[in-house]
Amino acid sequence: MTKKRYQIQTACPQCGCSGVQHLSTEEIRERFGDVPNVEMECGECTLKYMTEMEKACPEWAQDCKLQE
Repeated sequence: MTKKRYQIQTACPQCGCSGVQHLSTEEIRERFGDVPNVEMECGECTLKYMTEMEKACPEWAQDCKLQE
C-alpha cells in the first residue's frame, strides 16, 4: 500500500516562478506542522515568502482540518 502524497503548489510573489512539491503526511508535519501559513523559498530568486496552506494545498488543509 502506498502512502498518500499531497501536492503543494505555490507561485513566487516576486518573480512568478511556480513550485510544486509532493509530500507525505509525515513530511508535511515535519517541515511545516499543522499551521495555516507556511514559509516557502523560491528556487529561482531565493525569496522567502509566506503562503496560506489552504491555497497551496487545499486537500491537506481539509484533511488536517485547518479550517476549523
